[in-house]
Amino acid sequence: MSGDDLGPGPRTRVRRLPEKARYDESTIFAILDEARLCHVAAIVDGFALALPTLHAREGRTLYLHGSKSNAVMKAVVAAQCACVTATLYDGLRLARSGFESSIAYRSVVVVGAAKLIEDEVEKIRILDFFVDAILPGRAVEVRPMSEKEQRLTMVVAVSIDEASAKVSSGPTDDFDEDLDLPIWSGVVPARLRFDAPIPSTDGAMVTGELALPASVRRLLEQQQ
Repeated sequence: MSGDDLGPGPRTRVRRLPEKARYDESTIFAILDEARLCHVAAIVDGFALALPTLHAREGRTLYLHGSKSNAVMKAVVAAQCACVTATLYDGLRLARSGFESSIAYRSVVVVGAAKLIEDEVEKIRILDFFVDAILPGRAVEVRPMSEKEQRLTMVVAVSIDEASAKVSSGPTDDFDEDLDLPIWSGVVPARLRFDAPIPSTDGAMVTGELALPASVRRLLEQQQ
């Protein structure tokens, strides 16, 4: 494993279709940064559970956050180790047979040491970082987090000690004997797209009368 590689490691080595494996930092980090959510797994009361949640990456650290009563997050902290996965759905790969048809995707599995962030100043910094990771520039547009909200929220830092990516893309892999069949094959790309914002209608201030914040305007402009 070189200094820029995060695998292959014993817990994240890609064994099925190893030709699709990627272990370099640049591929793994790009997928983590683009993914809108992740899943974190833990053993809770003897059962394996996976929790969909938000994440934010800073260098080789992946931050997770949730309620202090969340059983999965508490189990991760108790185990001092986490397994986190993230997947990007890129479309359909339609072969001439159902067996060879699949989806286009990019996925990552991360395994690393996990610890609770207890320093309050650092915790506040990371929570603001979270907001901007989800929507860049949003942290300065919202009110600061209250002390009560801080107390109710836990932040967990997961060291990206070992990771692998799996990338399925490109043309379909038809059997040679199927290539001359009169059946359409190809790729149908897919992507996440944001629609026109819908303003809130509750509260004394009618949100629809306010201009869209800069963070939302940039988000919509970037996908045009």
